[in-house]
Amino acid sequence: MDVLFMSNLQQIRRASGPLIVSSGFRCPEHEVEAKKSQPGAHTFGRAVDLAVRGAKALSVVKVALDYGMMGVGVSQKGENRFIHLDTMNNTDDSGRFPRPTIWSY
Repeated sequence: MDVLFMSNLQQIRRASGPLIVSSGFRCPEHEVEAKKSQPGAHTFGRAVDLAVRGAKALSVVKVALDYGMMGVGVSQKGENRFIHLDTMNNTDDSGRFPRPTIWSY
């Protein structure tokens, strides 16, 4: 995992309380990554998915933006609810999404 990313994530954890990481680093051959046209932030060690829901999810998003997260994905439907956080920027992301950005799954 990227050292600066992990430092930012630790600050978010300190501000938000305990967080459960449901996905961290993924190799490019991981089933989720293999479906993409180019590697995602997880393959660079600059992304996590956090198993969080409801009011705490909103709180984590607010804090994450204060600590430099450039990509925020929100999945709050069904059983497997999570928040994706990453530090990719426009240069790293090859222009797939303008950064900062937020999206839903």
